[in-house]
This record gives sequence, C-alpha cells and structure tokens, in this order.
Amino acid sequence: MLQRHCTVNRLRIGGDAPVRLMGIINCSPESFYRGSYTPTGGIHDRAVAMLDEGADMIDLGARSTAPGSHPITVAEEAARVDAALSELDGTGITLSVDTRYAEVLEVCLRHDIHAVNDISGLADERYARAVADSGLPVFAMASFHEPGDATGLAATLSALEAVVTRCARLGIEEYVLDPAVGRWIPERTSDDDWELCRNFGSFSAFGRPVLAAISRKSFIGDLLGRDPEERLAGTLALTMVLAGEGAAVVRSHDVRETADLLRVHEKTRRA
Repeated sequence: MLQRHCTVNRLRIGGDAPVRLMGIINCSPESFYRGSYTPTGGIHDRAVAMLDEGADMIDLGARSTAPGSHPITVAEEAARVDAALSELDGTGITLSVDTRYAEVLEVCLRHDIHAVNDISGLADERYARAVADSGLPVFAMASFHEPGDATGLAATLSALEAVVTRCARLGIEEYVLDPAVGRWIPERTSDDDWELCRNFGSFSAFGRPVLAAISRKSFIGDLLGRDPEERLAGTLALTMVLAGEGAAVVRSHDVRETADLLRVHEKTRRA
C-alpha cells in the first residue's frame, strides 16, 4: 500500500522522506534509563544539543511509563511539563508531548507544541476528543483499552486497526502508528517484542508512517544481559534493521549515534 506522509510543524514524516529522528527528553527522575532525565533548567540546552546532534524533533514527557515505575499524580505531571515547555517557547523547535491525560494536554496547549504522543492509542474517549479538538498530529500506539495491551503480532495488527478506525471517527488525518514494542503489561514477554521486530514491515500495511520506539528497552537487555546504560550497541543494531523494514521515524535516547546510523542507512537506500 502506498504510504501517506504526516506533517508535523512542516516536518514531513513517511512517504519518500528520509527516516526522521525523534530525540527523547524525560522530565521524570523515575525514568528507567537515568541518562534520559533532564531536570528543570536544563531542558532548553538539552533540546538544542539534540538538534545540533541531528534530531529532527523532540519528544518531551514528564511521567515514566516503564513497568513498576513510581506513580505520580496528574497534577505533578502537568506541573513538570509546564515548567519544561516554558523553557522551549519561542525557540521554533518541533515538539511532541508524551502524555495520555486531558488535563496535562490542556497545559501543554498553552505552549508551542506540534504533536501529541499518545501511548493509549486514543482509547480513552475524553482524551481522544481533547486530542482531536487540538488539531495536532498524533503518534498513536497500538492499544485496545490500556497502553500496549495487545500481545503478539496478530493482536498488535488488530490494535493498530482499531487505532486507525478511531482516527477516522475523530477526524484525525495526520498521524503516525506505533506498534508498541515493549513490556507494557505483565503478560507480554521479550519473545513478543522480538516477534514484532521481526515482522516490523507488516505495520506499513495500513498506509501510514510507522514509529520505531525501541531505545534501550528491556527485551534488548534480556537478550544481551545488560542494564539500560549498556544497551546502546544492541539498540543501534536493531534500529538499523527496523529502518530497513520501513520505520519512518525513530525515537531515541542517543541522538548523535542514531543520527550517524540513519545517515548511513540513507546513503545505502538512495544508492
């Protein structure tokens, strides 16, 4: 199927565009990878550094979604993201915000943001309506009811189909699909994640750009026997594979190294 592109703040994703690079900034000290945490006061400099290293856009989140992470209130998340986005207003940096709560999105919309990263895949009707009303493009993760609750390839394809249906019903035309690689629910295993990666090309069947969000995740650590701080090489190896299988955008903690990888990928693809 011919792939439609998505435009985020004039950044073309998918179609004949090169693979785009989304740098991760976490405002949550609870994050599973400590190297991704950036405290208030350092957000601007971290974002500018990522752009200098090759990022096309920044994905900013204020709540850890890793299994077993310390829970915070919606008010805490909103306060964190409000402070972080205040540092980036007026910079022109292309930004997506990683949240699944309407109250947090309301705060985000007071700032210069350009997309929403929704790990619930618009499953929550109240939040989905808030996203649709914002008019922003969406990175929407495969989910039936809760983030990443599809187990296995067949269920993931069904969950993505549900996401596509939700977007159509809500009138959302600009979106990128995320197949939800990662241990989002206890029932999911590393084998489930590797199955999704081995079949990554199948997610392009919906004719939409696809996000590869695998940076330093646990299934890579399970294979290599390494903690998050030591998973860079494994992440880069898998990123190269997924870029070759049709990933339109890569979400990464390690911008400089991933930018180099994507330059090599682009050179071989164009040649």
